[in-house]
Amino acid sequence: MCVSLDLSRTLPEDAADALLIGRLWQPGVGPTVVACRDGMLLDLSRLGATVSQLLELPNVASAVRAFLSSATPLASLESVLANSDEGKRDQVRPWLLAPCDLQVVKASGVTFVASLLERVIEEQARGDASRAQAIRAALSGILGDNLAGIVPGSIESARVKQVLMEQGVWSQYLEVGIGPDAEIFTKAPVLSSVGTGAQVGIHEESKWNNPEPEVVLAVNSRGIAVGAALGNDVNLRDFEGRSALLLGKAKDNNASCAIGPFIRLFDPGFTIDDVRGAELAMQVDGPEGFTMRGTSSLSMISRDPLDIVAQVIGPNHQYPDGFMLFLGTMFAPTQDRHGPGLGFTHEVGDVVRVSTPQLGALVNRVNHCSSIAPWSFGITAMMRNLAQRGLL
Repeated sequence: MCVSLDLSRTLPEDAADALLIGRLWQPGVGPTVVACRDGMLLDLSRLGATVSQLLELPNVASAVRAFLSSATPLASLESVLANSDEGKRDQVRPWLLAPCDLQVVKASGVTFVASLLERVIEEQARGDASRAQAIRAALSGILGDNLAGIVPGSIESARVKQVLMEQGVWSQYLEVGIGPDAEIFTKAPVLSSVGTGAQVGIHEESKWNNPEPEVVLAVNSRGIAVGAALGNDVNLRDFEGRSALLLGKAKDNNASCAIGPFIRLFDPGFTIDDVRGAELAMQVDGPEGFTMRGTSSLSMISRDPLDIVAQVIGPNHQYPDGFMLFLGTMFAPTQDRHGPGLGFTHEVGDVVRVSTPQLGALVNRVNHCSSIAPWSFGITAMMRNLAQRGLL
């Protein structure tokens, strides 16, 4: 099945005005920081050897704009996109990588009421998808009525917590969903994220899993959000449903974190307010002809994106290379795929497309983690490569 990596569908609608940075794998050279401008990928490595370093510049958007006139063109985006589909990639030609590198990949969970309900259902079902529909029907009225419009950590949320405890439906997911402390976890190791066109992985033992379309903030070491990208936080619902202590196995697997296609830097034409109002669309096309569509509106988020950033970094947590922050999703697929009441789960060969007008589209094909090429280019390889190129 075609991954459909074309210019018109990959770039933001206002691409001519967007300041887009990413990473290009150049065979025989290595990962290179690039900007996308007028259909070309321009070398930014002399401005920042890594994306992490680039985002530390005092005014990164102005610095990149000033550098573009002297940046060396490396390849056309069209040719690179054509080679970024992992299923038909020519290893001697360049392709896009995830647009982050040395940043820690963090994620915030249970930031939408809709996904909060689904997390409680996972917990109640103990990872058994066949029990989900009955539990959903039993809980939706109680939780939907009590949680709509609740501000996490407020006096009202504490009152609702007490009511729900008396009703016997309190959950660890409700605690992070409406309590003062957000759920913050590490989604993936440094440098392990995959980019657009790459395969994304599901554990071969998982029978209930789904994509999670999200906006991902790029945050520097000073805790300043400097841009945003699209992300797919692939999730194994059965593993996490069996026990929250299996979160690492549910979230962090080979190729289970996709980010891209580029980081769009904040500037007067694209700000954090655009993130707050972003409308994400997601489409899954299966090899058997199955299609699922869904949306996730950031306007429905229960915690402001910058409030979540403030819970990640501060006196108790530092990130000297910055971090990428998945903001969570309201999308929790319930469309039956393999029979009534069984809901949605991935099949190998699914093509997942996450898009929004101001960030473009992130497209990946699903495979088993064990069938995808093992991740091998880590921090040691990165430092050795940069040193050999005289960029350290």
